[in-house]
Amino acid sequence: MDDNFVIRLEDVTVRYRVPSERINTFKEYAIRWIQGKLSSREFQALENVHLDIKPGEVFGIIGNNGAGKSTLLKVVARVLFPNTGRVRVRGRVAPLLELGAGFHPELTGRENIFLNGAILGFNRKEINQNFQRIVDFSELGSFIDGPMRTYSSGMWARLGFAVATDVRPDILLVDEVLAVGDESFQHKCNDRITRFREKGTTILMVSHNMAQIQSMCQRVAWLDHGKVITIDTPENAVNAYRKHQN
Repeated sequence: MDDNFVIRLEDVTVRYRVPSERINTFKEYAIRWIQGKLSSREFQALENVHLDIKPGEVFGIIGNNGAGKSTLLKVVARVLFPNTGRVRVRGRVAPLLELGAGFHPELTGRENIFLNGAILGFNRKEINQNFQRIVDFSELGSFIDGPMRTYSSGMWARLGFAVATDVRPDILLVDEVLAVGDESFQHKCNDRITRFREKGTTILMVSHNMAQIQSMCQRVAWLDHGKVITIDTPENAVNAYRKHQN
C-alpha cells in the first residue's frame, strides 16, 4: 500500500456481545449477573477489513442491513474501537451518523448548538462567531430559544446537520442522513456536501440509494456480513451487489 491516504483500515475486526435473551430492567440484569446466569453470543460486525481511501475521494459503502456499514463509519469516527487491527485517519472528521445524537432535550436549541459544537471540537469563541450562520442554515430562527423536546425529529436533524457541517471538514462521514427535512432543505444539504467535495473534502458515505452512490462516488466497497466482498467502480460494485440480491 502506498502512503497517499487519509483513511486506512488494516485488518480491522469488530465483535459485539449480544444477549441471548431479552432483559427488560437493570435490576433483572444485575440479579442475573450476580447469579452468573447471563448468556450471550458473539456477533462479528467487521472481519479483517482492509481499506485505503485517498485524499479528496468520494467513497461509497453499500450492502444489506447488518452488513457492517455503519460500524465501519463509527470505527473511522472513533466512536467504536476495533477488537483487532489498526485505524489511521488524517485530518478533522465531521461524522453525520445520527444527527442530533449529542443534543439534550431539556436545553434550548441555542444551548445545544454550543454543546454539540464543543463535542465536535470547537471552542466557545468559534461557536459564537458561527452561531448565526448555523441558525440561518437550519431555518430554525423562531424556535432556537425553545427547548429541544418541543422540536420535531426533522428539526433535530436539521440543527444537527447545520452544526456538524458549518465548517468544511477534511473528512466527512455520511450515514443515510441526506433525507433531512423537506425537499428544499434536502437540496441545501446536497449542495453543501457538493461544495465540500469540490473543495477537496474526502467523503465516506453509506447509502441504500444506488443512484446516489453511482452519481456521487468514485469507488465503492460492497460489504456482506462484515466482510469486504469487492472494491470497484460504482457501476461494477452496484451491479455485483444487485446480481447477488437477485
